[in-house]
Amino acid sequence: MTQLTVSPTQVSFSQGIYQQNSPVLYCEHDDSSSVVITAATPFHPVSHIWPDHPADKGVLVINQQEYKVIDCLVGAWHSEEAYLTIGADIPVKRDEAGWQFVVVHRINASLSITPGTVVSLKVDSDYQQALSRAHSGAHLAALALNKVLHSAFWRKAPSRFDTLGHYDFHSYAEETSFVSEDSCLDSYRLGKTLKKRGFNNDEFIAALTQVAAQVNAQLQLWLQTGAKIDLVCDGPHLTDSRYWQCQLDEHKISIPCGGTHISTLQALADITVTLAVNAAGNIDMTTRTSKSL
Repeated sequence: MTQLTVSPTQVSFSQGIYQQNSPVLYCEHDDSSSVVITAATPFHPVSHIWPDHPADKGVLVINQQEYKVIDCLVGAWHSEEAYLTIGADIPVKRDEAGWQFVVVHRINASLSITPGTVVSLKVDSDYQQALSRAHSGAHLAALALNKVLHSAFWRKAPSRFDTLGHYDFHSYAEETSFVSEDSCLDSYRLGKTLKKRGFNNDEFIAALTQVAAQVNAQLQLWLQTGAKIDLVCDGPHLTDSRYWQCQLDEHKISIPCGGTHISTLQALADITVTLAVNAAGNIDMTTRTSKSL
């Protein structure tokens, strides 16, 4: 095991950067793999709290040799006792005194890397862009779904609104979300709590086909604007808040989000959703995107 002073990782994936050189701060290894922490990285790690967006793929180039990044995770480094926890083993929340949150790159080789060694981090840009299209598409789909449901499916007004001013069905009902290449699956639970809030569960289930058609019509209208998308960051580090922003319906939309995203709706050739009841009785919304030529 080798180590240097470990500081919070500076991340550049929000800036559309796919390759970056950075010094190694820490490395440990077992018989078949190594975990590497660098001062900065263009890699997006999978969240240990809400793992909706997969880790980036790519390679680390060390002494002119490429090593595949087999996973990219969030880690927390205890400064005083000098030890690393990873993923679900992290015992603290961000900004906890004495802990540094870092991006952990796991590579497919057992290496001992001297701290201070400068390595090149190369993200698979095609893979990341496919995830980015899907994740931005999912935000659009959720907003469109809220808009379609706003007037006809609530028998009383709930207290929560989305950033467009519509009743926020998405945040009330979302159980899980999984982003993949040009696709996102959001599952919504239609339980007693939602019904008590005033949502008409049965009417929604009966009208899934019509609702999906209306959502798709709204998505096409937004797609035609070709609006710019910004990922605004409070700071350069992994745990600094980031916000997905886009101009829709003459409103500036701002949604907290730690994922990667496209920079414009012009990057999408198409976006469509389907709605279906799954085996658990929940509603699945599958959002599919395609790349603009």
